[in-house]
Amino acid sequence: MNDAYGMLSAGTTLRTERGEEITVRGLLGSGGQGEVYEVTTAAGPQALKWYFPQLADAQRWRILETLVDRSWGDDRFLWPRTIVSDPALNSFGYVMGLRPARFHDLPALLRRDPAVAGATPRSLITTALNTVEAYRTLHAQGIAYRDISWGNVFFDPLTGDVLVCDNDNAVVEGEFAGIAGTMNFMAPELVRAEPGAQPSIQTDLHSLAVLLFFLLMNHHPFDGAEELRIHCMDEQAQRKLYGFDPVFIYDPARTRNRPVPGEQDTVIATWGALPRTLRDLFVRTFTEGLASPARRIVESEWRDALSAVRDAIVPCGTCGKQNLTDPGDTAPTCWYCSRTVDLPLRLELSCGTGRRRTRRDLRLVQHAQVHGHHLEEDPERHDFSDPIGEVTAHPTVAGRLGLTNRSTTAWRMRRPDGTELEVPPGRTAALRPGVLLELGDGAEAVVRER
Repeated sequence: MNDAYGMLSAGTTLRTERGEEITVRGLLGSGGQGEVYEVTTAAGPQALKWYFPQLADAQRWRILETLVDRSWGDDRFLWPRTIVSDPALNSFGYVMGLRPARFHDLPALLRRDPAVAGATPRSLITTALNTVEAYRTLHAQGIAYRDISWGNVFFDPLTGDVLVCDNDNAVVEGEFAGIAGTMNFMAPELVRAEPGAQPSIQTDLHSLAVLLFFLLMNHHPFDGAEELRIHCMDEQAQRKLYGFDPVFIYDPARTRNRPVPGEQDTVIATWGALPRTLRDLFVRTFTEGLASPARRIVESEWRDALSAVRDAIVPCGTCGKQNLTDPGDTAPTCWYCSRTVDLPLRLELSCGTGRRRTRRDLRLVQHAQVHGHHLEEDPERHDFSDPIGEVTAHPTVAGRLGLTNRSTTAWRMRRPDGTELEVPPGRTAALRPGVLLELGDGAEAVVRER
């Protein structure tokens, strides 16, 4: 906890709207809207966001009431649980869960903070996927977040789990909240203050794409040569760069804002290592989506692309570094050692009913896992904690891999010669081209060549 003094002193006792007594332990941090404290409650340690008095108005109170009434239990959000007020202190706030120490802010990647040194391409893609799915769930409830940015999403660099904080910015679509967002994440129409333009789910999609670009590229999508020409990045310069004349640094048609070699080498290298699947989505949302907000990439499309790329991560056989590959594409060059990456066999998974079954590809590298979402047509959420199958090494034959059944039901295996056998839980099916596995409920997996 921070030893600095805040608006509330340690030991201060407050009462929630539910009649619960809480005690302030100490200041955790502060931001543009107020301060966050650790508090002791009957349910254990929690966090209290306390607003600066000038921001504690009736409108903010109404927004908090609406959010608390929803009683949303999604564990990816530190959702407001109850309101806390004290007329003598001329302000109010709300109680939420404490952010566990394993979660770090996304700017830590840009700072190269040692705390996030364990982040890998896999965990960053997982972070992006979890972030997309979290906001998809929020938007499905008809709620616009209004301030998607670096400062509101925290991640575990090892697992890619995410926590979305500062959820008092979120309001029901169409309601006015007086929050436009963070300038360099805001949709251009909001930066320009166009008549009728208001923060919405549609503007959230632009902010989400900027956040994903920052996460995967360590760079802003509009900060190229034009940004380097700006001598003073004041509000007027920002409005021009992000609102009145935004140009994506990799816009295929407008090339005047390309990253400058020697000055912006990181984004040049990371863009080159990004699979075409994701590059195409960024190009579409930052070109077509600038002129026509309705053409911005929606969460389900981001989800499907990120999931497919995660399933196609392949370690370099020379240096061992993880490489993001395109499903079904040719072998890439390793981003670290510049050697060609050998692509392993792939598992073609299919599920669903009717003529158009959902198909996914999983690269068969050691420790790759099959999960429940692989067997769903339209998964609500990717859960990587409970695999139903895992690629394992043969105990005596080097280089030979199998798929171990981690589920609770037996699979049916058919070899290319037509012979069949059962693969009970805990047993392993040898992975050779042409092998077919029946995984249950109509789901199948076929081993394919590279």
